[in-house]
Amino acid sequence: MAKKPDNGLPARAADSQTFFAMDSAPRLSLKDLRKGARQTQENLAAALAVGQDTISRLEKRSDMLLSTLRHYVESVGGQLTLVATFPGQAPVVIEPVGEKKKKARKGGRDRAMAQHGKPGNPDKT
Repeated sequence: MAKKPDNGLPARAADSQTFFAMDSAPRLSLKDLRKGARQTQENLAAALAVGQDTISRLEKRSDMLLSTLRHYVESVGGQLTLVATFPGQAPVVIEPVGEKKKKARKGGRDRAMAQHGKPGNPDKT
């Protein structure tokens, strides 16, 4: 009997339904997502505070930042989930850790500025 990898993750066979559902999911382009949400490039550009030409270029790109893709997907009403697959293991959802750290760091900086009355705080001059 094959030894289960010692990384705390279940074997893929134990979660084959999830894997099958992911593998059989429809493959759509960004343009397809936007059209499915009944949005024009102009509408989406306004929601993302960019020009229509930027949306056109995004829809043709093969490589972009995950944050850019996340904003695009959220603007058409979806939620982006990044899933990694490994041989012999169940798919793993990767958490957007950087977003949480940025929010916590910004909140801490704002509190420190408010407490010490540093420039940039509208309440203290």
